[in-house]
Amino acid sequence: MKALCPQPMTRRCFLDKTAKTCLSLGLSPLLLDVGQAQAATGTDSKFEPAYLKLHESGELGKRADELWAMMKSCRLCPRRCGVNRLNGMSGVCQAPGTELVIASFHPHFGEERPLVGRGGSGTIFLSNCNLRCKFCQNYDIALLGRGDESSVANFARMMLVLQTIGCHNINLVTPTHYSAHILKAIDIAAGRGLRLPIVYNTSGWERLEILEVLDGIVDIYLPDFKYWDSEMSAKYSSEAESYPEMTAKAILEMHRQVGVAKPAQNGIMQRGLMIRHLVMPNDTGGSENVMEWIAENLPKDTYVNIMAQYTPVYKAYDHPEISRRITKDEYVKVVTRAKDLGLTNLDVQGYGWLKG
Repeated sequence: MKALCPQPMTRRCFLDKTAKTCLSLGLSPLLLDVGQAQAATGTDSKFEPAYLKLHESGELGKRADELWAMMKSCRLCPRRCGVNRLNGMSGVCQAPGTELVIASFHPHFGEERPLVGRGGSGTIFLSNCNLRCKFCQNYDIALLGRGDESSVANFARMMLVLQTIGCHNINLVTPTHYSAHILKAIDIAAGRGLRLPIVYNTSGWERLEILEVLDGIVDIYLPDFKYWDSEMSAKYSSEAESYPEMTAKAILEMHRQVGVAKPAQNGIMQRGLMIRHLVMPNDTGGSENVMEWIAENLPKDTYVNIMAQYTPVYKAYDHPEISRRITKDEYVKVVTRAKDLGLTNLDVQGYGWLKG
């Protein structure tokens, strides 16, 4: 039989196998009490996740039901398809009605350092997507829908397993079209001992009405700001012409809710706004304009990850202007502009491997 992991087994492989084994066997992650869980995850003992009070008051369940009802004529995302997901219909996101599809869950060590720490970010990859970018690096999950159907109760168990094995947060990737399921799962998990920060890992294209429902539930917002130009967002993200305007408004609301992201003494992020911007070839994303907007509208110490890893995949090769990697000069130009604007909390990636 082929080994599931290399020998000797890596920490990442061990944690991944442990999580999947616990879930498959139905083992309870509640063998740890809250204090033990905090020690295992490195969470500050004084930290209390935003959702806990809403769970205890019953408000979290009410908000989950509110979002669930929106799926009757779905308007969970800016597309507002209006399809009846409660009757099994699929909108632009291709989510199969109210069925929850999850591609994977595991400790992830490729996220921002303050999210990863030593135990990893407890990442749950949700299948399908409402933005549908032609260059999506996770296209098999987001666009082709790879994954397995899961109950909300199982979703909650995944969160608890990730806490038990020492992850520092619950990182929900591509959450927008499953926001109702997410709130229901958090409500269940909170009642069973979940105490980790919730990371809302989104494309940034969110409706203010939905973000207002999430107020007091999400601890860390992790939005992209992909495009400055609506013509670019319409061209490369399935007619999402409203992306720049709506994302700017969404990010301001996220900041209002959670403020500037500042790590705890142990270096682990527990609350705040963390913005990502992917530098694309030929300035497709309008990177310098995005940096200027951040500098003008948010505190100068706002966490901004300027990403260099654009890779032409999926349908990018149908468009010559985005069919290559970025150059070192393109990346350095954006970083230099951000620094000149006075942004002080930049996550600048290594770029020595980029061609000039």
